[in-house]
Amino acid sequence: MGIVSPGFQGRPRTAEPALPPGQYLTEDWPVLSAGPTPKVPLDTWEFVVSTETGAEFRWSWSELMGLPQDTPTLDIHCVTRWSKLGTNWQGVSLDTLLEGIDTQARYALAHSYGGYTTNLPLDDLRGGRAWVAHTYEGGPLPAEHGGPARLLVPHLYFWKSAKWVRGIRLLVDDQPGFWETAGYHDYGDPWREQRYQGD
Repeated sequence: MGIVSPGFQGRPRTAEPALPPGQYLTEDWPVLSAGPTPKVPLDTWEFVVSTETGAEFRWSWSELMGLPQDTPTLDIHCVTRWSKLGTNWQGVSLDTLLEGIDTQARYALAHSYGGYTTNLPLDDLRGGRAWVAHTYEGGPLPAEHGGPARLLVPHLYFWKSAKWVRGIRLLVDDQPGFWETAGYHDYGDPWREQRYQGD
């Protein structure tokens, strides 16, 4: 007589989460920065959208907090191969910030307190795909992770989600940012493993 009854399959296996190729799952949130963490007082913080014609649109911290807020739950993927699933955020959609701004631009260059820059197609900041995020897991975004506010563009590798964001410049022609000039991919789609130029 067999020990296992016919048809017994054992405990069902939990499905592994779908990760982009080459990524591993982490419960931690590694701290990676291109330079020192800037100290940005909220009373002097501002976010500026500059158009290709030189027009500027500015929001103070209190003005940003007064705009409609989204609370997305998102997966994030770093080019250094870690992925973190189901992260909870609060922030202002770029759709809200760009609403009513007249532009013929096709690209944006995000720039940060501390001098960091990264380039993105403007379409990737629209359609509910990008935020200026200030809250993580119910609390203020820690400075080491980009607080008081960072750009959040979760469908691209996380270097595109500029920490300590202070604004975006709208551009007719693409202009590479910090890591892009160092050989990283211009676009950075984790599902296509666009880590470096030529990928």
